[in-house]
Amino acid sequence: MVLVDADARIGFMNPAAELLLGHSKLSAAGRRITELGPGLEELQAMVELAVDNGRPYGQTLTLDLPQVERPMLMVSCRVSPWPSATGWLVVELLDASPWWQLDREQALLAQHGASRRIIRQLAHEVRNPLGGLRGAAQLLERQLVDRELQEYTEVIIAEADRLVALTDSLLGPISVPNKAPVNLHQPVERVLLLMESDSPPGISWQRDYDPSLPLVQADADQLVQALLNLVRNAVQAVGDDGTITLRTRALTGHVVGSRRHRLVASVEVEDDGPGVPPEIAGALFYPLISGRENGSGLGLAMAQDLVTRNGGLVEFESEPGRTVFTMRFPLNRDIT
Repeated sequence: MVLVDADARIGFMNPAAELLLGHSKLSAAGRRITELGPGLEELQAMVELAVDNGRPYGQTLTLDLPQVERPMLMVSCRVSPWPSATGWLVVELLDASPWWQLDREQALLAQHGASRRIIRQLAHEVRNPLGGLRGAAQLLERQLVDRELQEYTEVIIAEADRLVALTDSLLGPISVPNKAPVNLHQPVERVLLLMESDSPPGISWQRDYDPSLPLVQADADQLVQALLNLVRNAVQAVGDDGTITLRTRALTGHVVGSRRHRLVASVEVEDDGPGVPPEIAGALFYPLISGRENGSGLGLAMAQDLVTRNGGLVEFESEPGRTVFTMRFPLNRDIT
């Protein structure tokens, strides 16, 4: 709660407001609240309306406050005339990030459920004609005498078998994840070893690890495959010259899915590419959605599926010059 005058100058801040805005009441006293950080300037119009009309006004703001731990905040604001003192107004600020995060998590889970259904249907549609294609190639091979011509039918049969294997993976899971305690830095390092040697030399790889990260109960091979998909996307995003950072963190009180957890492990893949096109950002985890001309649109959907099987979720945030895909895994029982 912040008390301001008709000119939006601060007279008082309670401790919660100090913590939210990253300013003490002594340093903020006498300053306009709109000067405390980007995004707060929109409060000026709300203060003027509340003064002119004598009634409350509310709005949700996105704040960019570099001096606090979480610089980007969704804040629900309400400006009301203070009945106890003429000329003063009460500005109530409520951190709406947890509710926004919960809505986002629910949307990601809904996307995952829909994408699984689409992928399975697509796999069935692709698999059905493969049996006939393979059988016809085998019959043709028996009729051919020329060994060079038989090589072509062998290629057809081999490619049909490869597509069958692909559809089997899409139709999974064939078995439940083989979960065991996993140090997340092991799959991260494995993926780095694979990608560093198979990416353009102009790409700079950065490690930013939390050495205190607890073990995660998960299938290590599935985590490697999911992380490979995310890192390949980052490589394709930066092109021949860019920076990719792999970061691990332990988060407290974070929402995964629809529940808040005491402790969450996260693995972030950050790149400095152009970012996710805004027109596809809301449907990015659906299959066949891709921001690249030759992209299949299956990598992110499969990564989400693999991480979800292991009790986690893949999230992302993107702007030009900074895109972060994050795998999050709960480590403790839920907070009720």
